[in-house]
This record gives sequence, structure tokens and C-alpha cells, in this order.
Amino acid sequence: MNTAYLIVIISGIIFWILTALTLIDILLKDFGSLKNKAIWFTIAFIPVIGWLIYLLFGYKKGVKKKFQN
Repeated sequence: MNTAYLIVIISGIIFWILTALTLIDILLKDFGSLKNKAIWFTIAFIPVIGWLIYLLFGYKKGVKKKFQN
């Protein structure tokens, strides 16, 4: 296998994992309204840079939900 293909595959896997972690974080946080959560969820799906946009601008806007036992 060519080295370029391997780099592309590994990069794709890394970006997929970062996107999945971003989506999980968005689901676990409260953004004040469902509209705001939907906007961040949509931004997270932007290929390659969606997770970075969320990390820079949206990560601190959400509040972690507290689960009751």
C-alpha cells in the first residue's frame, strides 16, 4: 500500500473519531435551547473542521447536564 493512501486513511479515522467525540459532547450538554444544540450539532458535521469550530467557539457555551440517580 502506498504511503499516501495510509496517511489519508489514518487522517480520516482521526477526523472521524474527533467528530464522534464532538457529537457526544454536544448531546451531553445543555445549550439553553434545542435550536442552539441543533446548530452546534450541524456545525460538527462539517467535514474535517467542524469539530475544531466547535472546540474553539462552542465548547464552553454548553453546560454539562447533571444526571439524577
